[in-house]
Amino acid sequence: MNGGSRPRSGLSCLGGLAVVAVVLAVAVGGVVAILTHVVRSPESGTCRAEAGGDLGATLDGDQAANAALMVGLAQQRDLPIRATTVAISTAMQESKLRNIDYGDRDSVGLFQQRPSQGWGEVEQIMDPVYSTGRFYDELVTIDGWADMSVNDAAQAVQRSGYPEAYAQHETMARAFAANLVGQVEGGLTCRLSMPDGAEDASASLATTYVTDLASRDLGLTAEERDAGVVVVDAGGLPDGASAEDGGTAAGWGVAHWGVATATETGAVAVATDGRVWLRSGGDDAGWGAVGDVGSELSAVEQAVVDAAATLEPGQVAIG
Repeated sequence: MNGGSRPRSGLSCLGGLAVVAVVLAVAVGGVVAILTHVVRSPESGTCRAEAGGDLGATLDGDQAANAALMVGLAQQRDLPIRATTVAISTAMQESKLRNIDYGDRDSVGLFQQRPSQGWGEVEQIMDPVYSTGRFYDELVTIDGWADMSVNDAAQAVQRSGYPEAYAQHETMARAFAANLVGQVEGGLTCRLSMPDGAEDASASLATTYVTDLASRDLGLTAEERDAGVVVVDAGGLPDGASAEDGGTAAGWGVAHWGVATATETGAVAVATDGRVWLRSGGDDAGWGAVGDVGSELSAVEQAVVDAAATLEPGQVAIG
């Protein structure tokens, strides 16, 4: 536990007094089981991240989108991947990676930060950019945080009543972080239902929203092209353009971000490095070679496939 001057977040459990009483009566390993019933899972599909060996995990689509935000904000700050792993592990324990407006006592948000403990006003904490930034602000002030275990680094920030609870989420956090920074090619896929109007280029994707989201999450400027396609260049990320691979790895990170946020944007196709993810694949959705896709594509899917042929290393087409 860190010094008493550090802001303290809520306990790693949620809800009213009845829920707190139940959680206090179980072992730490049962906290997440309790949260499953307290924090309802929306109908947002699922996302799977594979990073080699036994390093793999599944999140709901909205959870994956929040993980993607945390990775992007860490990259904008030029923080190492370990910071992202700590953040995702923490938010999974505190809120099940959801931006909830309730919690233990006055705790709210992704990290269950408490206004009464100096984390900010409720309105600020409910902004996921602010709350994630505040988490990173505190994390980097901890002497030797990067050499701590993921659990201990999280606990040093949160000062939770369940000091060992964060470790159980490390594998999941590492799998998603590795994909979202581009250490893995094609390792993150989402199985999502098709949005209404997906056959119509103008209805399938709110290009302005994707552009704004790329700026918010990644700090990148997106280029709007014809037929509802947006191209994002990962070269603007720290070390993205100067990487030895010409930005291909950074491009994969952005491509995985495009898939992870599809539940929010309505994206039906994402392409980079000669490969494409098609939402219409349903349970079989994955990263296939652009040249191997069938001929029966929607207008937007075809537009993304066509755009893929024009992409430079590190560029990603989303539509």
